[in-house]
Amino acid sequence: MAKGSGRLVAAWITAGVLAGLGAGCAGGPLTGGGDTPDTTNAPADGFAQVAPGSKQDFIMNVGRRTYFAGGAADLDTTAKRTLDKQAVWLRAHPEWYAKLQGHADDPGNAAANQTLSAKRAEAVMSYLVAQGVPATRLWAKGYARQRPVRACSEIECTAQNRRVVTNLRREKDESAPD
Repeated sequence: MAKGSGRLVAAWITAGVLAGLGAGCAGGPLTGGGDTPDTTNAPADGFAQVAPGSKQDFIMNVGRRTYFAGGAADLDTTAKRTLDKQAVWLRAHPEWYAKLQGHADDPGNAAANQTLSAKRAEAVMSYLVAQGVPATRLWAKGYARQRPVRACSEIECTAQNRRVVTNLRREKDESAPD
């Protein structure tokens, strides 16, 4: 074989493979052969018709959970990114109120977790207000350990419980201050 001809053969093989892949794509999505439908890229049941401005839109396209480090109520960069998206969405949809539900699953007694969960909810509320969401549409409530995502002892699991959930409401409920 002449010098450099190995590279030429590799180039021809690569071109042939790419042409074959292109041919498979030309007729539509690859289906795995035969009559197998392409379900990988099909809309998930119940989410094909998510209406802009709906609760589903908020949950799927914005995100309603903000997470915290253990024992803390400070907003990190990731939390602020989520809250920035929430603020944009809430400003665009003034028909919605938001109940900010703080949760904690941290070492300490029940009173300490209640205080921490309330501080987390209030930190989220303060940030959203600073981003232009009217305070009259928001209220914060701490739930301490009352509503865990999962009951567990591993750090990876308990971290899921250190959160604030932004729950959309059409009107304020009994937990909202007067």
